[in-house]
Amino acid sequence: MASCSLAFPTLQPQFQSLKNKSTSKPSTRRLSFRTIRASVSEKPSVSAPGVTVSPPENTKLPIRKIPGDYGLPLVGPFKDRMDYFYNQGRDNFFKSKVLKYGSTVFRANMGPGPFIAPNPQVVVLLDGKSFPILFDVTKVEKKDLFTGTYMPSTELTGGYRILSYLDPSEPMHAKLKKFMFYLLKSRRDHVIPEFKASYTELFTSLEKDLALKGKANFVAANDQAAFNFLARAWFGTEPAQTSLGLDGPGLVSKWVLFNLGPVLSLGLPKYLEDLTIHSFRLPPALIKKNYQRLYDFFYASSSFLLDEAENLGISREEACHNLLFSTCFNSFGGIKILFPNMMKWLGRAGTKLHAQLAEEIRSVVQSNGGNVTMRGMEQMPLMKSAVYEALRIEPPVPLQYGKAKRDLIIESHDAAFEVKEGELLFGFQPFATKDPKIFTRAEEFVADRFIGEGEELLKHVLWSNGPETEKPTLGNKQCAGKDFVVLVARLFVVELFLRYDSFEIEVGKSSLGAAVTVTSLKRARF
Repeated sequence: MASCSLAFPTLQPQFQSLKNKSTSKPSTRRLSFRTIRASVSEKPSVSAPGVTVSPPENTKLPIRKIPGDYGLPLVGPFKDRMDYFYNQGRDNFFKSKVLKYGSTVFRANMGPGPFIAPNPQVVVLLDGKSFPILFDVTKVEKKDLFTGTYMPSTELTGGYRILSYLDPSEPMHAKLKKFMFYLLKSRRDHVIPEFKASYTELFTSLEKDLALKGKANFVAANDQAAFNFLARAWFGTEPAQTSLGLDGPGLVSKWVLFNLGPVLSLGLPKYLEDLTIHSFRLPPALIKKNYQRLYDFFYASSSFLLDEAENLGISREEACHNLLFSTCFNSFGGIKILFPNMMKWLGRAGTKLHAQLAEEIRSVVQSNGGNVTMRGMEQMPLMKSAVYEALRIEPPVPLQYGKAKRDLIIESHDAAFEVKEGELLFGFQPFATKDPKIFTRAEEFVADRFIGEGEELLKHVLWSNGPETEKPTLGNKQCAGKDFVVLVARLFVVELFLRYDSFEIEVGKSSLGAAVTVTSLKRARF
C-alpha cells in the first residue's frame, strides 16, 4: 500500500435529500527519522501513463460557478474545522453543504488549517463522476498531498520524503515504487501460509478471551496478528524473537498519531483536542526513540531487500525508511482499519450470509485438496463480492487530494465547473462510492453486489487511489499493494468461515476504523 492514503469511518444517506430538494536527502542510520489483481506474482506494468479517467475539457453540461466560499482569513478555516470535527461531524459537515449549495462540488476549508496548514482552501468533489479526476496525474499533481492540506515533518521519516508524498514526475517515485513491486513479488509465496499462521493465533486468542471474559477485543488482537503477519511474510522475521518483542503495534500507533494527529479526532474535550493536535504539530523528538526501535528492526530484517534497493539506485537508509512506512503506515494501518470494518459489516449482515459464505468457501477448499489457494479463491464469487462491497461501503482510504496542473473543467452528474491552475481538489471517497446515481441501495451492505453483471460496477470501487479495474504502474499513484490488500482481505474472510459457522459482535467508535468486540464465535460444524 505504498502509495495509498490512510483512513478514517461511514455515512448517512447523503444525496437523497438533495434529490428531493432539487526531494530526498541523505541520512545516517542512527539519525533515522524519515500489488496484484489477486495475484502477487503478476509483474506490474512499467508504463508511465496515469489512469485515464478524467472528463473531457469540452462539456455538454451547463457551466456553473463553483458554489461556496472560504470565509474570512482564520475565521472561516476555524469555523469549518470546528464543524468538521465537533459541531456537525465529518459526514454531516459534507452533507449539510451539499444541501446548502444544491451541488456535490463546492468550495470549503479542510482541516487542520491554522496554524499547521497555511492554505486549507479546497474544491470539494463528492460524487462518483467528478471524484476520479483525482487519479489522473496528467491533470493533477500529487506532490506532498498524501495527508492533505498539510505534510508531516520529515523528521518523522528519517529526513526523507517517502514514496507516498512523491509525484510521479519526480525521479525517485519510479525507483521507490519499483522497489515496492520487488518486495511484493519476491515474497509472494510466503503470504498465504504466514497469513494462516498469524490469524490462527488471532482466532485462538479470541476464543481464550471469550472463554475467560465472555467477550474479546478484536482490534487489539488484529493489531498484533497484522504486525506479525507482515513481518513474517515480507521479511521472514519473527518479531517476538527480536528486541522489538510484542511492542511493534503500540510503537506504530504512537508514531501514526504524530503523523495524522492534525486530522484525527481522539474523543478529548473539543477545545483541548483542537489546541493540542489540530492547531500545533506534536514535536517529532517525543517519538524519536520509538521510531528508532522500529527502524532498527526493519534494517536488521531486510538485508536482502536493501541489497536490491542499492541495485535500483536507492540508498539503504532511504529504502529502509520507505519499507518501514509502507509496512507500518500503509499496510499495517490499512489492515488495522479494514479488518474491523469487514467484521462489522459481515457481523451485521447476519447468519444467512454467514451460512452462504461458509458453504461456498468450504466446498471450494475441499475440492482443492483442503488447501487455500489464489486459484481456489477465484472460484468463490460471493466471498470476492463481499470483500469488494466492504471496500466500497467503507473504503479504508477516504480522503484524496490533487492540485490542478492547468485550468480544468470538472463534471458532476448535473453540471460542469471551471477549476483554475493551482487550485487544490479534495474528494471524500465514501460519498463517491455511495453515489445513488451509480449504485442502487447505495447505503446498504449488499454482499452479492459484484457478482455476474455487477462486476461492471467495480470501476466505481476506488479505495486504492484508482478504480478497481485499473492496475498500479510506475507512472500513477495507485496503491502499489492494491492487489495484496484485496488478497489478504479475501484470506481473512476465507479463514474466518473455514473456522466458524457464525459470529456475533458489538461495535463502538474509534479514531481509526471500528472498535469491534467479539461476543460469540460458533465453531464450524461441517
